[in-house]
Amino acid sequence: MSIPAAPSAEAGHFGRMDKIYRRQRYIYDFTRKYYLVGRDSLIKNLAQEPGARLVEIGCGTGRNLIAIARTYPHARLYGLDASAQMLETAQAQLARAGLAGRVTLVHGLAEDLRPSAFGEDRFDHALFSYSLSMIPDWRQALVASANALSAKGRIHIVDFGDLQTLPGKSLLRAWLALFHVTPRTELLKSLEALSAEGFRLFPGRYAFQFSAAKGKMGSLPCGPTDTGRD
Repeated sequence: MSIPAAPSAEAGHFGRMDKIYRRQRYIYDFTRKYYLVGRDSLIKNLAQEPGARLVEIGCGTGRNLIAIARTYPHARLYGLDASAQMLETAQAQLARAGLAGRVTLVHGLAEDLRPSAFGEDRFDHALFSYSLSMIPDWRQALVASANALSAKGRIHIVDFGDLQTLPGKSLLRAWLALFHVTPRTELLKSLEALSAEGFRLFPGRYAFQFSAAKGKMGSLPCGPTDTGRD
């Protein structure tokens, strides 16, 4: 795992994430399994080909990477997170699972994602699992992930919906705000407009899934992407 010193201009977000997860990391997987829905079904449908390179942006405790490693034993896996505290937990959990050699972890911001930080020149898949709603510049995070992919690379997202038809939505939004979570309503509306085959909306508009080739990103509200990368 590589954990470089955080530049002073970015220290605010690094510090905020460490403050949130300094203690939460010990109970994160147990508590979140009840309401971070759709993660396992997304992993099941990733269809990783042998040797495919997947990076999870906002990998947290490594829970998803462990599941992916077990489901796709020949995939090459990488994880990026802004919280050094969470990455320490991820490293420990990977070791306990006997997967420490399968996954490369790097400390950094999603907006600055670069394959070279992992010793690669590109990725084949980029995964956001309930992380876009915590990334301040989520648009640039999508741009960076698309630009880090090969021409045929795919982006996979599972995250909170806009909660519009969910009972008690105001209370849930207030609770999520305590953890700096903001549902990305604009992104969800754009995905709905696409009517993409890889889009799924959960009951109550609680959460959504999306999987598509990086070329689809040009029509989303995140700015231009390099869709011609080899």
